[in-house]
Amino acid sequence: MICFSMRTLPVSFLLLLSVWSVCVWADSGRIRQKRAWIIDSFTIEEEYPGPFPYKIGKVELDRSYLVNYILHGDGVDKDPKNILSIEKSGYVLVHRRLDYESGSKILRLTFEARNQSNNEVDTKLALEIKILDINDNAPKFKKSVYEVTVDESHDQGKEVLTVLASDQDDSSTNNGTFVFTIKSVTPKTDNVEFYIQQQKESGTIYFKGCLDYEKAQTYKILVEAKDKGEKICLSSTSTLIINVSDNNNNLPEFSGKTGPGKVKERETGVEVLRLQVTDKDVRGSKAWKAKYTIHGDKNEIFEIETDPVTNEGILTVVKQMDYEEQTNHNLSISVQNEIPYFSCKIKEKVPNAMWALDKIPQSSDMSAANLNNNIPVTIYVEDVNDPPVFIPPVKHVVVMENIDVGTSLTTFTAKDMDGSHVNTFKFVTGEDIDKWITIDATTGKVSTIKILDRESPFVINGTYTATLYAVDEGVPPLSGTGTLVIHLNDQNDNVPILDMNNVSICIDKEPTMVNITAVDLDSPPYGSPFYYELLGDVKDKWRVEPAHGTTVNLVKEKRVYSGHHLLQIKISDQQGLYSIQNLTVTVCDCSITPTCHVRMVSQARMGPVATFLVVLAILILTVMCLMSLLMSCKEEKKMIMMDDGLGHLITTNTENPGTDCMVMHKGQQAISQAPSSVYSEQTFKRSTYRNSTRRTFRDNLQQSSVRSSFRSNSSYNTKPSYLDETLAIVIKQKLFALQAHDEELDIYKPHCYANEEQPTTNDQLDAISIPEDDFHPEMLKNLDNRFSQLATISRPDLMRR
Repeated sequence: MICFSMRTLPVSFLLLLSVWSVCVWADSGRIRQKRAWIIDSFTIEEEYPGPFPYKIGKVELDRSYLVNYILHGDGVDKDPKNILSIEKSGYVLVHRRLDYESGSKILRLTFEARNQSNNEVDTKLALEIKILDINDNAPKFKKSVYEVTVDESHDQGKEVLTVLASDQDDSSTNNGTFVFTIKSVTPKTDNVEFYIQQQKESGTIYFKGCLDYEKAQTYKILVEAKDKGEKICLSSTSTLIINVSDNNNNLPEFSGKTGPGKVKERETGVEVLRLQVTDKDVRGSKAWKAKYTIHGDKNEIFEIETDPVTNEGILTVVKQMDYEEQTNHNLSISVQNEIPYFSCKIKEKVPNAMWALDKIPQSSDMSAANLNNNIPVTIYVEDVNDPPVFIPPVKHVVVMENIDVGTSLTTFTAKDMDGSHVNTFKFVTGEDIDKWITIDATTGKVSTIKILDRESPFVINGTYTATLYAVDEGVPPLSGTGTLVIHLNDQNDNVPILDMNNVSICIDKEPTMVNITAVDLDSPPYGSPFYYELLGDVKDKWRVEPAHGTTVNLVKEKRVYSGHHLLQIKISDQQGLYSIQNLTVTVCDCSITPTCHVRMVSQARMGPVATFLVVLAILILTVMCLMSLLMSCKEEKKMIMMDDGLGHLITTNTENPGTDCMVMHKGQQAISQAPSSVYSEQTFKRSTYRNSTRRTFRDNLQQSSVRSSFRSNSSYNTKPSYLDETLAIVIKQKLFALQAHDEELDIYKPHCYANEEQPTTNDQLDAISIPEDDFHPEMLKNLDNRFSQLATISRPDLMRR
């Protein structure tokens, strides 16, 4: 028999299973019996305060021999270790307190009884010891403070907040079971009642009634979680902070208006009224900000805006008003907030149920206008001086260009639109950019004061536009504007002219060509295409093909030599109106000068070097005049010695062909009036120096040697006045050459073809070009034999005639 006894706790032993083991010994034939016991449960209360150790029971075996008791398992040699032990007498001892929440809830052990004589296991028991829970843990909230923000339009019965709690005690007992309770609500208001619903370990907060930001912006709710302990009840609390956000549950109300309430006609951008409102919602919030609407303004003359600081409505005129049409405007202005309005009022507080409410939801279509939140407004229009009005404001007239000055075009009329008083007015011209017209101040009759030209740069697409004013005598004086559009019919009053008066063409063994184009300011049929005709002796030299068109080809025959050629072209339009145009053609060898550009005299401009040479030539002329005066006072004439460094004349009667490509066309008549020897020496000297060093400082100073040469020639009885005249002619020739070929000399640098009195084998020299109109063979009769020989070399074709 086994017996357990406990000192402090009742011990019950239940025999669950008895197993008899039979061992058969083959050698002796005897059967040995062993007894094993399994104990269902054995309990220890947690957190027992002691003293320790204490006995929880005794094991007694009915044996005639001595046994040793041994324990194995949880609480002995397994965690938690060293909690239990057993004495030789069979008592089970507890050495320290146990915690139900921190360890195993059941200790499983093995009990053995061994025979002291042979140490064999006599009895073996399976033992379970249950740890009994006590209420030593209070329920704990997951958070000590919960906070949430709820709009005041939140519906009753709708979840506000959920709290969570837990208890470490045994949940199968009352120690681990708890309930939520709202202990307090601060502040207490009559418009709302909070309650909590529990689902096991969570509790959800709800409310009945209507939240009202104006009554309470924040609620603090103390929630308690309390267990159901049998001996003691433990609890804890958590604080719930519910912030109420303002919504538009208060309508703005008109409180007044300020401003003149009137406006002058034709004024815009003028503030006429300010409307004041009050709103109990939070200042600056969308529930407080006002939004105004104008009613009865069909023409959208007015505009209203909200002052962001004062919340006032600012009524402004944005379109001009006419006193003669309407003297006042009756409007209605409503106001609402930027977010929709809602309303919640308690009708009845129903116990244990949702309260009866009178509510306008925020999602409804009800606006402030439906709630009669508007104000009537009357705006008065003040009469002011109105400008005259042209009737009609724009007039079109069609006339032929070149009509006589003083021709009447049209007559304008205007009307004063003032209703309260009428002013007189007068007509004046406004914008008339080319000064074509005038208007009678009283009658408004418009006449021309200038020949009307359709080709004027101020005529666009055949029309000329001018503005006119009618100015009244009001205070201040005002003016109306009329517009006159003149449509001009074209006349054939312009002749076709060349677009370019100089062209370049390459010399070749075969005919070559270049494009020429004419323009005519007149419009069709008075303009292009044109008819081209070459004048003068151009047979087998030049031709135009085709002869009809806007741009045609000028064809050079192979007989034309290089140089400058002046052609006359008759260009006629389709009506036969024509002009004769001069065309300068430069013919040159493009293989030597690819660009073949030649500037005309009209395009030439004097460069800094030429300017210096002109000034220097004037100074030399002045010095020469002074010297001639001094020399005329002396009886003996002395030769002025030349400086060899500046060059000297070489005595010769013949120049080899090709020493100079330049022939001066102008000034020949003045030179031909001098003696033939003077003319030949002058021409020879100029040709020599233009060939060697053109437009140099030395070339200008060389003029002094001319005068010395003439004074040393005994065959002429020259006087200082004659010398001065000759020098003047030479200087004029030099100035003309500088002006005519200033830019040309910059492009074609001078170079030496051959020395004087030496034969040359260069057959690539440019031929001297002399316009046919400027040179006649009869001129040779007035030349001496030396220049005749030079002319024979230069123009053999003329000398054979």
